[in-house]
Amino acid sequence: RRNFGTGSSREQAPQALKHLGVAALVAESFAGLFYRNAINLGLPAVVCADARRIRAGDQVRVDPQAGRIENLTTGEALACEPIPAHLMQMLGDGGLVPHLEKRLARQRQSGESGR
Repeated sequence: RRNFGTGSSREQAPQALKHLGVAALVAESFAGLFYRNAINLGLPAVVCADARRIRAGDQVRVDPQAGRIENLTTGEALACEPIPAHLMQMLGDGGLVPHLEKRLARQRQSGESGR
């Protein structure tokens, strides 16, 4: 799908997908605001030019950091755009809010230990 999430400017759309158990999104491209909302909520959105090669029911393993999708059903490996390191760190922290909370806690700790 091209421009996945077009017309969805609210974070409820990727939030609903995450709530339903979606672990990652794979599409040929994403609407910009939808992409950022997904990342902010801790839901990886992987851009893959060959996303249409994945069929309904295929099991895949997504490595957003390496930019690779392995189709476990067909054995095919697909190249995709890697998610930048700073966004991977945010995803690893669970999204924007947990990421910021973690950074603020570290700042508080380093400020307190410096006293």
